[in-house]
Amino acid sequence: MSTIFQIVLVVAFPALAIAAALKDLTSYTIPNGISLALAGAFFALAAALGLPLSEVGGHVLVGAIALIGGMALFALGWIGGGDAKLTASCCLWLGWPATQGFLLDTVVVGGVFAVILLTLRAPLVRAHMPVAGGWFGRLTAPGEPAPYGVAIAIGALLAFPAADLIRFVHTSY
Repeated sequence: MSTIFQIVLVVAFPALAIAAALKDLTSYTIPNGISLALAGAFFALAAALGLPLSEVGGHVLVGAIALIGGMALFALGWIGGGDAKLTASCCLWLGWPATQGFLLDTVVVGGVFAVILLTLRAPLVRAHMPVAGGWFGRLTAPGEPAPYGVAIAIGALLAFPAADLIRFVHTSY
């Protein structure tokens, strides 16, 4: 396959992760289309690279396990449905063992993001902030949930260079 086509497909991962983060940050939703586009781009890249079926199967297994785990967390009310699907589609791309780093990075970034949100939502800080409307007003309003897609996307971007899929991209040139 064309090298340009492969590059476009590789760039789809960070582009879609960033789109998911921005959409979640501004609307508290992650459209299903983003997670589906991530999955579709993975399969297109796997085909373009001629990835062995055993490798593709390993990635699918990691993504499926992440989806089941995400569904359990959603059922418990700990994360949103979009977060579960975004995590699973990122795990599909990253495979094993990069998913380990992704999950750890996501938890750490999520913790830092939570501290930032708690600080911005504290009465003492809010008293000195200009009145904000729109998405930023909602983001800084006490009692609002955290748009965790931001942490998921940053964790995915941090883990992406370690994905075994990248090894196949390098060896195909």
